[in-house]
Amino acid sequence: MIGAAATRAASRPPGGRAGHGAALALLLALLAAALLLALGAGAIRLPPGAVLRALLAPTGLLAGADPAEQAILWTLRVPRSLLAALTGAVLGLSGAVMQGLFRNPLADPGLLGVSAGAALGAVGMIVLGLPLLAEPLRPYGTPLAAFAGALLVTLLVMRIARHEGRMLIASMLLAGIALNALAGAATSAMVFAANDLQLRDILFWTMGSCAGATPAALAVTLACALPLLLAAPFLTRGLNALILGEREAATLGMPVERLKQVSVLLVALAVGAAVAAAGMIGFVGIVAPHLARLLRGADHRWVLPASALIGAALLLLADAAARVLVAPAELPIGLLTALLGGPFFLALLLRQRLSVDGR
Repeated sequence: MIGAAATRAASRPPGGRAGHGAALALLLALLAAALLLALGAGAIRLPPGAVLRALLAPTGLLAGADPAEQAILWTLRVPRSLLAALTGAVLGLSGAVMQGLFRNPLADPGLLGVSAGAALGAVGMIVLGLPLLAEPLRPYGTPLAAFAGALLVTLLVMRIARHEGRMLIASMLLAGIALNALAGAATSAMVFAANDLQLRDILFWTMGSCAGATPAALAVTLACALPLLLAAPFLTRGLNALILGEREAATLGMPVERLKQVSVLLVALAVGAAVAAAGMIGFVGIVAPHLARLLRGADHRWVLPASALIGAALLLLADAAARVLVAPAELPIGLLTALLGGPFFLALLLRQRLSVDGR
């Protein structure tokens, strides 16, 4: 019990819950600013005043909105920006949950094979399935296949990791690595067999983009992400206890096995839907939780909501940059997040090595 109290005290920054609330309010304000910037960014730039007028025009609170600007905003940019924010929040929150579960700051949802399974499902549908589908069903084929692939690989990882009624974290990690490799090999084989038109679709999907955002895609992604978003506050106590180790957390009365199973399933459901809607977007699940811990410590009451807000803001800014940097063309979001996350990931590895070496 003394060790538990010491861990809680060490992870709680000065100011406690009141400090968390003020910091989260600041992150919410930064997210609102990122959303305003993203809504105005694009081949046709809209200043903040025009964005606010177009947003509030349907309510009658502000007059003078340009009809063309309203059409651009509500038809294209609002669904796209909301999907980017939701996807970023899901990736950031899922990364924080996985890092707490694995007790490793380098963990992310990709360790479970979610992304690799989604890639396999999507590429398989593009190469093999779409020609067989009726024309009205084709827009839904790739996202559904990606979602199914993500869930299937995650369930296989959980099944392999289960031993005598317990889900072993080390086995889950090894199973995830193995299935990631197998799914990657199968994906590469189908890419090799694809024609030029299919290769363009595969490249666009595997590098990530919110360009295909629609109200329907946004609604489905939100429905799948909502269980994780609603459950996050109830996971914080268990994840804080896991800092001490599984045996110690069980001694403190935490239902460790149920925590692991529920966390993995919720992450798989939310990330599978996000990847199906926006494609493969890496490193947000690593960068956002680490930034949260750098700001106010490792208390999961802070880390989980902060990671969601930081992830949402990061992906909104990446999506805005993707539309602006080579306008009127568009960069894949995954390219930009990799350019940010790659150096960040290397810095984490070096920091871990230095801490292990004792320097």
